[in-house]
Amino acid sequence: MSGLFDTFRLKTLTLRNRIAVPPMCQYSAIDGVSNEWHRVHYNSLARGGAGLVIVEATAVSPEGRITPACLGIWNDEQAEKLGQIAREIKASGAVPGIQIGHAGRKASANKPWEGDDHIAEGDPAGWETISPSAVAFGNNLPRVPKAMTLEDIKRVREDFVRAAERARDAGYEWLELHFAHGYLAQSFFSVHANQRTDEYGGDAAGRSRFLRETFDAVRAVWPENLPLTARFGVLEFDGRDEETLQEAIELTRYWRENGLDLLSVSIGFSTPDANIPWGAAFLAPIAERVRREAQIPVASAWGIDSPLIANTTIEQQQLDLVMVGRAHLQNPNWPYQAALALNKDRPSWVLPAPYAHWLERYRVSES
Repeated sequence: MSGLFDTFRLKTLTLRNRIAVPPMCQYSAIDGVSNEWHRVHYNSLARGGAGLVIVEATAVSPEGRITPACLGIWNDEQAEKLGQIAREIKASGAVPGIQIGHAGRKASANKPWEGDDHIAEGDPAGWETISPSAVAFGNNLPRVPKAMTLEDIKRVREDFVRAAERARDAGYEWLELHFAHGYLAQSFFSVHANQRTDEYGGDAAGRSRFLRETFDAVRAVWPENLPLTARFGVLEFDGRDEETLQEAIELTRYWRENGLDLLSVSIGFSTPDANIPWGAAFLAPIAERVRREAQIPVASAWGIDSPLIANTTIEQQQLDLVMVGRAHLQNPNWPYQAALALNKDRPSWVLPAPYAHWLERYRVSES
């Protein structure tokens, strides 16, 4: 039986434990280029002991950014800076991962702390958004997107391929496709966003086509020896959950049969009317079902901040990896805290010596 601090092997990589830092947008880039904030942020998370650190949602094109301050990987300058971060994450003992995606109809937005809404029409800071259909998300994101043409679909698919190639060449060893959270790929899959009547809409096969084709195109350029993963919203909490989940599992089976190595199970976030039952590790049982029925390793986030809960999801084989997000922002050394909570012997192995000495000494004085 595996636990939180057991290693995890996927393809040719071995993670030092089952703790992963999921992508968390920093909204701190300029023209998509990372800077000292990102370097310090990601290096501190890697030094803290997580086995895997995934760089935040990184746009495959300028129009694919959530906000003007999001990271990008559509040009060589961006890739060069991101490569430095990858090298530093690896030097600190974690596997360097990156998530690439396109925000679709949720793009051209203000930073969360500056409104978290669409940039006003006519504001030069904003841009035209695209989606499978001309259907707005609603609420604070009212902009009606342009319905994508077949040429648009081909272009975005190629943007994903070029982004994957740049990530590969920059030294990232774990690639996550952002197919969740109401962004472009999820919008194709969603009955709330996709009203197309051509081969990219209609039934589950049509709504899955963009996701299948984009995955296949990326699979063709991503190294076979390195993990190719996806974050995917497998249900919406909208009243049709069983139907959506069955469709999602069927799509996951396709991906697995064609080279997907792990699925990070999440929520669709395609409708503002969702009734999400927030709670501790509330997606873990759903992820376990995906794991069992699609026969693929899984990870998940959302409410997995407690070391005991994190360890339990691993021991009960609900998850293969735990994505611990906000708790890592609170304490980049969360793995050390988790080791103490789980009574692991001398957990200082996850820390660099200048931290480990003092934290271990403090631990003894408090006991």
